[in-house]
Amino acid sequence: MSKKVINVVAAAIEKDGLIFCAQRPEGKSLGGFWEFPGGKLEVGETPEEALVREIQEEFNSKIEVLSYVNEASYEYEFGIVTMKTYLSRLIEGDLVLLEHQDSKWLPVERLMELNWAPVDIPAVECLQKK
Repeated sequence: MSKKVINVVAAAIEKDGLIFCAQRPEGKSLGGFWEFPGGKLEVGETPEEALVREIQEEFNSKIEVLSYVNEASYEYEFGIVTMKTYLSRLIEGDLVLLEHQDSKWLPVERLMELNWAPVDIPAVECLQKK
């Protein structure tokens, strides 16, 4: 049986030369792993619209999507996640953690210090090459 493909978008949010990293809550899928925040696209949404909506819902903040970073896929037990990551900037709010257990602002060169969810690692590598 083929696995379900889950299309998601993620924001590498930059502020003052640092990148926002969010830690998934324990007890949820991929609990404890770090990720660039985002979520699933809804019908009729562009990736950019989905990102703006997801960051508003999950962090009560507004972002501006700046540029495309990469697309990566990873096969998890629950399905295949295909994720498009975009460099974004915070334009309103303080990224309040409504669904994550922790967060950090790190310079790009220190991102690999965190235990990233597998689908996020290619985006981290792309950011470090820019």
